[in-house]
Amino acid sequence: MKSDSTRLDAIARGHLKDPRDASHRMYRYEAPGDFAGLVRWFWIPVWSVPPGQEAPQKVLQYPNSLVVVAQDYARFYGVTAGLSTTTLTGDGWAVGVACAPAAGYLLAGSPMAGYTDRAVDVAEVLGDAGRVLTDRVRTAMSGDPHSPDAHAEAIAAFADTLRPYLPVDQEGELVNRLVEFVESRSDVLRVAQVCEEFGLSERALQRLVHRRIGLTPKWLIQRRRLQEAAERLRTSDTSLADVAAALGYADQPHFSRDFSSVTGMTPREFATLYG
Repeated sequence: MKSDSTRLDAIARGHLKDPRDASHRMYRYEAPGDFAGLVRWFWIPVWSVPPGQEAPQKVLQYPNSLVVVAQDYARFYGVTAGLSTTTLTGDGWAVGVACAPAAGYLLAGSPMAGYTDRAVDVAEVLGDAGRVLTDRVRTAMSGDPHSPDAHAEAIAAFADTLRPYLPVDQEGELVNRLVEFVESRSDVLRVAQVCEEFGLSERALQRLVHRRIGLTPKWLIQRRRLQEAAERLRTSDTSLADVAAALGYADQPHFSRDFSSVTGMTPREFATLYG
């Protein structure tokens, strides 16, 4: 029986991990205080998947870019508009940083729309610093990938690489506040509400979000609603009609269509899986 009082943390609500999946252990670390506005959090998954099997990891990604270094790749990721899926096989690890919404544009040096739904080698964005980062992280993780010391060294490598991008520019601070507003306010259902809160015309808001995140203000609102829906379906016995109403949908079919089109599962199928 699910309890209505159960809540997922702000990160977990977007991660649609199959409750039967025991393929990996996930370590998460807060960003150092002086990186506020540039980095949201670090995460380090360490996995072991039996031969011949796969473990798909599905995420309703947050509106921020990622930098990920693993044993066999190092990439800069733009925001995924739909469902982000990474399939784990064999034994491995990765060290990643979830950038703040402001950061992608600063790292890439160009509008984030060019990176939506795609990833590039980290050196393509960070140049020689990306290659140094990759070498340092792989050296740190070459022993025991579960070791706290290894994690600290890998995170220090990221910190050294990202520090030159501080301080965050004024426009970046604005987009960080804007995203926080949308993510923290369940009552924000219309783009006009965001325009009013920040004193921006709809055209100016569209340009800002397209440049700094690569998508639209409407997408920001829909993504928060879907993450909230996934949380409610995992943690509450509330009816689908009540979930739809709580999220501001006009009716249950509209909610079901939105949820299914992104996750590939109906809300009922999703709730059953996590029941």
